[in-house]
Amino acid sequence: MRTEDAIIRPLLRIRNVAARGALYGLAAVPLLGVVSLFFGDHYDRTTFLGVVGFFAAAMAVVGILIGLLFWSACGGDIRRCRDWRTVRGQAGPVTVAAPVLLRTGVLALVLCPGAFGLHHLVDGAAYDSWLYGD
Repeated sequence: MRTEDAIIRPLLRIRNVAARGALYGLAAVPLLGVVSLFFGDHYDRTTFLGVVGFFAAAMAVVGILIGLLFWSACGGDIRRCRDWRTVRGQAGPVTVAAPVLLRTGVLALVLCPGAFGLHHLVDGAAYDSWLYGD
């Protein structure tokens, strides 16, 4: 449903944005596992998974903290990305950035232990297995 100012209703809620971010993170873990198989060398594969895990941890902290800060600064006026054309004023983009940052932060929060789990799985694989690499 659209209102007179073309904003899509109902407005976003924190729990719905976080739930969708967690769902995206759960979908990203198997994709990360498949991508890691493109690294043939064992050392390259474990390094890739470790770097992705640390990057995801940093992104989770930054995304969640800034997203929640922006969310609280918006005063309930949280907009979807497709409501970008309704943004007015200098502080308007924060209303769109808040859910994007929060969703990205929660995605990274779920991806971080998945990446480290895959790192330990690959690191503990038998020497002659396909999971170990070359």
